[in-house]
Amino acid sequence: MLIEELQEENTSEPLYEHHLISIDPGQTPVRIDKFLFDRYGQVSRNKIQIAIRAEAITVNDKPIKPNYKVRPGDLVSVLFPRLRLDEGIVSEDIPMDIMYEDDDVLIVNKPAGMVVHPGVGVHCGTLVNALAFHLIGDTLPVMPGNSEDRLGLVHRIDKETSGLLVVAKNEFAMTHLAKQFFKHEIDRKYLALVWGAPDPPEGTITGHIGRHLRDRLQMTVFPEGELGKHAITHYKTIEDMYYVSLVECTLETGRTHQIRVHMRYIGHPVFNDERYGGDRIIKGTVFTKYKQFVENCFKLMPRHALHAATLGFTHPGTGKKVTFESSLPDDFQSVLDKWRNYRKYVNES
Repeated sequence: MLIEELQEENTSEPLYEHHLISIDPGQTPVRIDKFLFDRYGQVSRNKIQIAIRAEAITVNDKPIKPNYKVRPGDLVSVLFPRLRLDEGIVSEDIPMDIMYEDDDVLIVNKPAGMVVHPGVGVHCGTLVNALAFHLIGDTLPVMPGNSEDRLGLVHRIDKETSGLLVVAKNEFAMTHLAKQFFKHEIDRKYLALVWGAPDPPEGTITGHIGRHLRDRLQMTVFPEGELGKHAITHYKTIEDMYYVSLVECTLETGRTHQIRVHMRYIGHPVFNDERYGGDRIIKGTVFTKYKQFVENCFKLMPRHALHAATLGFTHPGTGKKVTFESSLPDDFQSVLDKWRNYRKYVNES
């Protein structure tokens, strides 16, 4: 008998469906593409062969060829994206900051305040609506586990987080990128302005992240790992300004609000992060002038100070490593400059 485990990843980053199939001891040798075609009748042989080429189908943790024959005891790992036409999505002529585009991928520099995809109460004005207009007439892939309104998305970032997103333009690119996310091979670096100065200035935060037991709008860390999902964030202090610090965070996993939750967990919430306590004074004496200064910073950047600055991956078409970088947006840069000037003023006083 075949034993199959289905894992679904529903986070703010990668979204995919992962099948693990343990081959029965009585299984007769059969080509893997035929075996999977027989098992998943809705999946074409061509789709299966594309996934094999993208190394999204492996046997015993190793890439295989389409003519490989499954054998008793094999462990088959499968990632399947699926294609759809973009009917049902309202295309809108919304300007996008496209940093790079070819036949396989599109790199977007998302502004803060833009929702990535339609959802409850949000049906227009999203990045997906803009993509539908930009790529009108094209067929974009949809990741299993995603709803039908998330065209081309392999990952996503929060509404108020600015920065880089990769969009897959065809099935092979989607499958190839999904595999890289699943194996944690994507290089993702974020810049965050956080309260205080982390000690040590460089380190790794490990802690399961899951939905808060009382406040369902929040995520939280479960230190013992009895709840939530495994999460790892590496951080490095780039600039210590005593009251706040500019920190670079590298994601090893992609959980909902991961950086925001992990930084609060170690006592350094992201600046002006209303949901996780960063929208109040955490560091510094609360006297009138200082309080006014902080409130002015909040007004200048009325969102949490988090920016997806670096995105690197193996290009599905060329097989070469590519890296894209996005500079800080104006609101983030302005607040950062204000803190630098404030710290200098304090030191000179």
